[in-house]
Amino acid sequence: MLFEERADKILAFIDRYHTASISDLAAAVGTSESTIRRDVIELDRRGQLRRVRGGAARISGPVFTGEYDVQTKAAIHADLKLRIARYAAAAIHGDDLVYIDAGTTTLTMIPYIHAPGAVFVTNGFSHAKALTQRGYTVYITGGRFKLTTEAIVGAGAVQSIEKYNFTKCFMGTNGIDEKRGFTTPDIDEALIKEEAMRHAYVSYVLADSSKFRKVSSVTFAKLANACIITDSVPDAHYKKLTIIKTVD
Repeated sequence: MLFEERADKILAFIDRYHTASISDLAAAVGTSESTIRRDVIELDRRGQLRRVRGGAARISGPVFTGEYDVQTKAAIHADLKLRIARYAAAAIHGDDLVYIDAGTTTLTMIPYIHAPGAVFVTNGFSHAKALTQRGYTVYITGGRFKLTTEAIVGAGAVQSIEKYNFTKCFMGTNGIDEKRGFTTPDIDEALIKEEAMRHAYVSYVLADSSKFRKVSSVTFAKLANACIITDSVPDAHYKKLTIIKTVD
């Protein structure tokens, strides 16, 4: 049995009973305790459950209202973000008008974009600089500068993208939940994400697997409104809700 199949069963068991011992999980999955122990360590590393003495526990489901600064976020799951970013960058072509959301995974895309002629709009200060240095035509939104995420947000930012019709947009997210959709802690960031996706022909959300089953303060889109690019899917049920691309 593959890891992802075992992971689905482990997480389903934990979701139902909230906690479980290694022996309980081994019996439920039908594999050895040593295998389950390794799986629990990996799922804990991904943020999909909490490893406890002798077993595992469900991550409680509060709404996460806080947010790390850019430097801290960039270091979290950096290897996974790189794989996701490279995959996403390949989707951009020379005739695209692209919106790129402020965020660490979307920023990681930029060195891997090879699309002469593509035009970009972004609310990310660092993104605009990096794209311009690579020779692309870049438009940056108006609005208020938010230092924590180095994003330009607010009513001015929303209004400045109303005139565009993007071929593609690339979004970051703080949480992915089957009921609450894509979420972020900041209402101003949620509003510009929502508006950009409304004006895009195709929307992509870039997120490592630790973002699944997490909910932040404000929903900016339903899962069906975007294709998710991720390293792995913690629950096969998500594949029934939207298109999901997993990177190699």
